[in-house]
Amino acid sequence: QVQLVESGGGLVQPGGSLRLSCTASGFTLDSYTITWFRQAPGKEREGVSCLRSNDGSTYVADSVQGRFTISRDNSKNTVYLQMNSLKPEDTAVYYCAAQWHYYCSAYMMAGHFASWGQGTQVTVSS
Repeated sequence: QVQLVESGGGLVQPGGSLRLSCTASGFTLDSYTITWFRQAPGKEREGVSCLRSNDGSTYVADSVQGRFTISRDNSKNTVYLQMNSLKPEDTAVYYCAAQWHYYCSAYMMAGHFASWGQGTQVTVSS
């Protein structure tokens, strides 16, 4: 059974940092693409960053380019999202999602991903 568990969210001041973790169980990351999505109140779910394990290719949305970095630790079957220089507009529930062999791009959509975590709240506020 595929399961994803996110952790690492919380309250942080503007300019601060957080690292989110997405730990997979029931499968290994080797052939899966993991994408971090976020959803703010009243807004659609948007893809933030993506890592395709097959070839190591990544994608980072323009809105977080230069501030967010995605990485993985195969030994822990975990994908991370390092978030630096956080802004109030980064406030959202962050989800990780997995899909077999999916190509990362600016056109990825939440509906293309079959497996989801429960989400972790990130609040950026002074």
